Order: sequence, then C-alpha cells, then structure tokens
Amino acid sequence: MSLPVLVSLPVSLAPLASRAEQALRAALGDLEGDARARFEAWPQARRDAWNRVAAVSDFVLQQALRDPCMLLELADSGELEASLGVDELRGQLAQLLADCEDEDDLGRRLRRFRNRQQLRIIWRDIGRQADLVETCRDLSALADACIDLAYHWLYPRHCAQFGTPIGRRSGQAQHMVVLGMGKLGAFELNLSSDIDLIFGYPEGGETEGVKRSLDNQEFFIRLGQRLIKALDAITVEGFVFRTDMRLRPYGSSGALVFSFNALEQYYQDQGRDWERYAMIKARVVGGDPLAGAQLLEMLRPFVYRRYLDFSAIEALRSMKQLIQQEVRRKGMADNIKLGAGGIREVEFIAQAFQLIHGGRDLSLQQRPLLKVLATLAGQGYLPAPVVEELREGYEFLRYTEHALQAIDDRQTQMLPDSDQDRARVAFMLGFDSWEAFHERLMHWRERVDWHFRQVIADPDEDQGGEPDEVIGGEWLPLWEDAQDEEAACRQLAEAGFADAAQARQRLAGLRNGNQVRAMQRLGRERLDAFIPRLLAQTVEHDDPDLVLERVLPLVEAVARRSAYLVLLTENPGALQRLLSLCAASPWIAEQIARFPLLLDELLNEGRLFKPPQAPELAAELRERLTRIPEDDLEQQMEALRHFKLAHGLRVAASEIAGTLPLMKVSDYLTWLAEAILEQVLALAWRQCVAKYGTPRRADGSACDPDFIIVGYGKVGGIELGHGSDLDLVFIHDGDPQAETDGAKAIDGAQFFTRLGQRIIHLLTAQTNSGQLYEVDMRLRPSGASGLLVSSLGAFQRYQQNEAWTWEHQALVRARVLVGCPRVGKAFEAVRAEVLGAERDLDRLRTEVSEMRAKMRDNLGTSATAAGTAANAFEAAVPFDLKQDAGGIVDIEFMVQYAALAWSREYPELLEFTDNIRILEGLERVGLLPGEDAMLLQEVYKAYRSAAHRQALQKQPGVVSGDQFHAERRSVLRIWQALGLS
Repeated sequence: MSLPVLVSLPVSLAPLASRAEQALRAALGDLEGDARARFEAWPQARRDAWNRVAAVSDFVLQQALRDPCMLLELADSGELEASLGVDELRGQLAQLLADCEDEDDLGRRLRRFRNRQQLRIIWRDIGRQADLVETCRDLSALADACIDLAYHWLYPRHCAQFGTPIGRRSGQAQHMVVLGMGKLGAFELNLSSDIDLIFGYPEGGETEGVKRSLDNQEFFIRLGQRLIKALDAITVEGFVFRTDMRLRPYGSSGALVFSFNALEQYYQDQGRDWERYAMIKARVVGGDPLAGAQLLEMLRPFVYRRYLDFSAIEALRSMKQLIQQEVRRKGMADNIKLGAGGIREVEFIAQAFQLIHGGRDLSLQQRPLLKVLATLAGQGYLPAPVVEELREGYEFLRYTEHALQAIDDRQTQMLPDSDQDRARVAFMLGFDSWEAFHERLMHWRERVDWHFRQVIADPDEDQGGEPDEVIGGEWLPLWEDAQDEEAACRQLAEAGFADAAQARQRLAGLRNGNQVRAMQRLGRERLDAFIPRLLAQTVEHDDPDLVLERVLPLVEAVARRSAYLVLLTENPGALQRLLSLCAASPWIAEQIARFPLLLDELLNEGRLFKPPQAPELAAELRERLTRIPEDDLEQQMEALRHFKLAHGLRVAASEIAGTLPLMKVSDYLTWLAEAILEQVLALAWRQCVAKYGTPRRADGSACDPDFIIVGYGKVGGIELGHGSDLDLVFIHDGDPQAETDGAKAIDGAQFFTRLGQRIIHLLTAQTNSGQLYEVDMRLRPSGASGLLVSSLGAFQRYQQNEAWTWEHQALVRARVLVGCPRVGKAFEAVRAEVLGAERDLDRLRTEVSEMRAKMRDNLGTSATAAGTAANAFEAAVPFDLKQDAGGIVDIEFMVQYAALAWSREYPELLEFTDNIRILEGLERVGLLPGEDAMLLQEVYKAYRSAAHRQALQKQPGVVSGDQFHAERRSVLRIWQALGLS
C-alpha cells in the first residue's frame, strides 16, 4: 500500500494539540535566551506538523517538554524532517561518545541520543515523510549504532580490567559477536521494539595482560552483562532498547555467551524448529563483523536444509496453535500481531517457504519480509495477486502497529479501547473515523488469515471434514496390518486392484523392509500418515496395481528422509501429479525415486507443464549459479545437476500431458544442454585460468576464451531425447606454443587440453545427483586416438585431407553450441568449405551405401536381416526404429548424402543442421519432390515420437514388425530413387 494519507486533525483531538502548544510555549518561556522566538519563527507547515504529532504522541510531547532545546536544535538544523543515512547516524553517535567518561555517562548519552532520534523518526512517520521501509530501517540502524558503539566503548575498558581474551588455537585477540534476531536482524524494527540478541565469541582461551586471568567465556559473559545494562536499564532518561536474550541456547537458563563451537554443536544436536525460524533473520549487529560472518556461515546448514523440508510447515503450524491458545487464554483477539490475520501470519507464510525451499533456492535466503514476498512472486512460489494482497495487508498492519506505539513509546500491538486513542490511531492511518479504519483493518486481517490457511492449514481440514477425520483413514488398518489377509484382500479388490494379493504383498514388503524398520519414531509417524493418503489417491486411477508398483520404490527410497513424505502429505495436488506421471512413465518414476529432490517440481502445476523458453532457461541457470560462491565447486555441480533433472522432468511431464509436441520436446532438451554447457565452459575456464593463467592468441593478445564446443549428432541436429548423450568436439584458436601468463605457466596446447578435460569432468562426474551427461568425443579428428582439443587450423586440415566420408556426413549435423563467437564463425566457414567441396557423386553414393550396409549388418535386427527380409513386416518380429531398413538412419543418411552432393551448388542446404529443415531446403531448391520431402518429414517425426514414447516407458527403440509398413516402404522407395542401395 502507499503511505497513509494525511487527513485533517479531528475535532476530538484539537484540544490535545492546543494544550500541547501551550505547554511547549511555557517550557520555552522558562529557558534563557531566544528559545521562544525560535519556536515562533517556525514556518506554518512545521507548526501544523507539531500540532498533529503532539496531539497523537504523548512520547513526543514528553520529550519536547523535558528537553525543549533538543526539539529546537532538531528543527533549526533541518534534521527533524531529514532522512539520515546509516553512516550519518553512526557518525553522530560516535562523535557524541568520543569524550564519554564512564559507564553512567555512556548510559546517559546513549539514552539522550536514542530519544532525540526516536522523536525525529516518529515525527517523520506521522508526518508521512518516511514510508514503512524507511522508518524500520532508521530504527534498526539506530539500534545497530547503539549496540556496536556501546560494545566498542566497553571492550577496551573491560580488557584493561580483566585482560585481553586470546584464542587458544589462533593465539589472536578475541572479540564478541552480537547477533540481532527477529525484526532487528531484518531491518524491520517497529517504533517500540525490544531487541533480541545472541552473543558469541570465536574461541576458548584465557585473558592475558593482568595478574589474574579469566576464562574467555567468563570474560565475555561479564562484558555482555555490561552491554545489556548500557542498553536496557531504565533510568530517569528512559532506556535505549529493551534487550531480550531468551533466544540464546537453552534460553534464560543457558550461559549468556557461547563459543562458536558450542553454538554450532547446540544447534546441530538440540536446535528446535522455532530456533530455525528465529535464525532466518539473524544478522551481525555488533562486535567483530568478520567473525560474525563466519558464525552465520557455520549456522547456515541448521537453518537451510539441502533438501526440501516440508516438516517446517508442521513446526509453524504447531507454533501457530500455541500462539492461538495464548491469544484465546489472554483475550488478545484484538492483537494485530498475534491474532488471526495478524502480522505474525504473514511472517509465517514467508518463512514457511524460506525454510522449505531456502536450502536449494538461495534467492530465499534473505531477511526482509517484503523482499522475500517479492521473491515468492518472482520465482513462482505464490501467484503475484496473492503476494500483492499479503504485501498490502502486511504494510497496513505494520503502519497500524507504528500508530499504536507512537502514542506512548510502548511495545503494544493491542487495539485501544479508549475513544481518544482510537481517534489518534484512525487519524494516523488516514481515516476520518475509527469505524472506517476498523472496517479496513478487518478486511486485511480476513485476507491475510485466508491466505495463511491456504499455506499452513492442515490438509485434513482443507477437505472440509471433521478435524479428526483423516484423509484415507479407511486404509490405515490395512497398512498397520490390523486386519486379516482375507479382509485386506477384499478391501483392495473392492477398491479396484486387479491382483489384490500382490498389492497387499507389496505393502507388507514396504512395511517390513529394512528401510522402514530402521526409521526413527518421527519418520514412522510421517509414513503412517502418508500411506493412507497414497492408497486413497491410488485407487482413483484406472490401473491402481501399476501405480502402486511404480510408486512404492520411491516411498522406500525416501523413507529415511521423511521430509519428502511430509511434502506429499502436505500437498495433495503434488501427490496426485506424482501418481499420474508414474502411471504414465516408469522412466519418470525411476528418475524421481533416484533423485527425490525432483518432488519439488510437482508443487507448481503451472511451472511443471510449462518449461521456459531458451533465453529464460539460460538466464535462470545463470541466476542460480551467481548466488553460489565461485570457489564452492561442489555446490555449483549440484546446482547444475538439479537444474538439468528438474527441467528434464518438466519436459517429460509436458510431453506426457500433451502440452509439448515432439519437435518442442527436442528443442527444450537441446536448449537445456546448451544452457548447461555455457555455464560448464565458463566454470572450467575460470578454474583453468586461475590455476595456469590466460592463454595467448597468435598475435600475443589474451584469449577470451577463443574456444568453442561443437555439437554433433542429436545435439547438433537439435534432436535430443530423454537420456541422450552428447557428441562433442572441442576447438580452440589460441597459439599452441605460447605460454599462459600465470604462476604455473603451461603452453597453449596443454592449457586447452586441460580445459577440455575439465569440461568433461564437470559433465560426467558422479555426484549425489548423478552426472550431467554422458559425453562421446569419438567424432573429433582421428577419433579416440586424436587430440582431445584441436586447433581450428588442425581441424580444417584434417577435414580437408584426412577425414572419411562418414565424418563429413557427421559434419552435416555439426553446429557450435557455446563459446567464442569469432571462433564460431570461423568454424562455420570451415564447415561450409568442407561440405561444399566438389565430389564424385557415384563414389559418394557408393561410400554412403556401404557405410549404411555395415550399420545394418552390425546394429539392425538380425532376425529380419535389418528389416530387409520377407518376415520384416510380421507382428512377431521386432522393428528397430533407428537401425532397420526404412528407419530413422536411412532418412538421416539420405539427408546427409543430399547435403554433401549438392551443397556446392546450393550452399543454403548448409544453413541448418536438423533433418527437418534440410528436407525443407531440398524441396525449396527442387532437389526433392514436395510430396517426398513432406513424407520424409512426417515419417521422421513419427519414428522419433515413437522412440520418445519407448524411452519414457523404459523400453528400447523397438516396436513390433506390423507397425509403420507404409512409412518404411516409402522411405526405401525414396532411398532407391536417390540411387542409394
């Protein structure tokens, strides 16, 4: 929402403004000098602002009356209406503390500074000179400055008294780290927030420099106590910030300060769900910032799990239930933070997604709630209209919270019951009456609560049943083996299982298997909650036997990582999509069982069945990798693999659902490979340059990178399928003899060879998420015996002087996938020159025919002489879609023959590398009748579509011999018409 509008001061508040002005005039009159004249000289706009602020904020009035000079100084300097930057605020306080004498003086100066800034911030907030984000930032920056500068004032004096703490391992002086939690950590402090802090220090050891040393922990405990006193103690000047230390390990019963190791051990072994929730917003606000960054990095795995963690929803739901009980017990329905539809519910929504997905989606690892909400919309976790409503509702609630607290600098979120304070709140929110304000407030609370229930609510309650009516509850006795075999089989048969005994046996095998028997209590409870839901949805399918057979291996695979079971329990739609995909494709079922992280993709139906276009695909991968430190190779490799798996699943799901036709499937899979290769090349280049330095061109300039990856075969022809390997050739245009410019210099030939080796390693290395691609390099010059990486000149010489005809056939489908554009253009010129060379057509036909005959002999169906025998069209014998006569390779060889035979005369035939568009070109230049060209295109697509279906069914590319009769005969007819035999 925009800033609340300024409305006229209501009649009911006018007497408060009048009395405030009279009181201020009286206070100024008691001062010596020209104080009153300075006030009288205020412009009318500031006088009006004073009337508004003093009428609604008792705190501002009290501070002004206590120290009228402070108000005049703020006004005369222009600071009263000014926005102060973080550094400016800190600089003012540092200057104020420069000559501070003792701790009592420190406390006085901190409090006066805080009251001065609090007055300024409230003035600007009520006067609409600062929006919500700026007000919260100012308050948080004020807290940061007070905490850190107070600490750095106390530390040297504490060391003088007790010695300097020295780390036992490092031998270095130790500083404390102050973590700001909650709203302070997220730069979201409200007008009267307390501050939640946690203290830590890097290493154990003892103090040095005094007669009687102290243990480091005892040193920092005493220092922490002094810091808390400086901030929290209430004096005649008030307080700086109420300080709450209960979020530390073991709460109020725990030590005030812990070493980093102790903190890490605690959170690893004993950290609870609510502590993960709290730690999301942790930020270093005082002490040693470098050590603090190290501490936060140590604690990151506790907060953000590497896997999808839907158990976070259970934890948040439990926390919300406890809060609701407390709200009911204490009659706090009017609490705009904790009540239904309050601030906490918006925070829970955002943090649920952060805890669930933040381990893998680094964009969610941020603190400010409004930025998290924007990310949820941008990354597709929530629809943009939902996020917009949550944002507007949250801002309205926070503005209301500020209005409540501006009245008396009191930490409250309760709606007032006095008419005067109600009028004040309505005025500050821009409403003419309490009734109008309250109506709008309840609108936003209802919307927030509705969205909260969509995200956090128990799925059993979503069904509209009784709270104790569990989805699929009728299947629980069968799963728990609480009924005899006959009753169990009867229930399964009546539900639609064709082989009830087999289904019961499968369930018993899971229940009694090693994985389930080894589960801990919580995991077993989650499994027991999930299986009835699974069976309830399984019986909705036409073939429940098949669904159960394919899904149970996945359940067994994730049994020990029960957070995945929670994901499916919490998301009935995701479970429904899982069962549908597994029923349609055993390949998908196996992929998800091997890589359960793919379950994440099932959560968003719109995203699952709508893969992005090539530019968005590449941009998404670049964005993911930029969030990972460059030196974290393991995480980069995992991110690449997860990206490939996730988008591969989306393509397969779209193909099964019919939202993506065959040609688009191959396009997407090829784009995916290109996006990955682009990042793999960049990653390998950075690593090699960091190790060896940059290679040189022949003219002595630096390569950047003067290297290309050329794709052959399916990836070159934009025809990748599920599980296809990559046929690659690496080419460089650097100086092979010139040395790199690094400390470990090597010549250019060695550099590019090692770059190629690095690329292959990144693509093929097995990690927890498998490998990216199988890579075949045998199409490079001289095959397996040749150099891994060729120079452009060597590649050209080989193609012109040594390459076989079949290698030129392969070159027809070759294209630059990624790398240096200049070298890419040079490669295209070489390719055009080689393929466009003058040829003896009789010899060419003979060589192409002989190569095809060898392939049929070695790879075709032996029982039918590769589809040429009389029995080739019988149902009992198989037809190999790729290798048998009339199949895919015959079409490919005809296209390659035509390109080699006629591209000298018609160079436009070399424009494309895919068979479909080359066939279009042959028709366009009149080398192939239109009906034949179209026929070959349609047959080629039909064959490839069948091969894709077979792949998704985990079957080889072979169908029964009674299929594709007309297509096979037509292909052979055109083959012979071209003079091939």
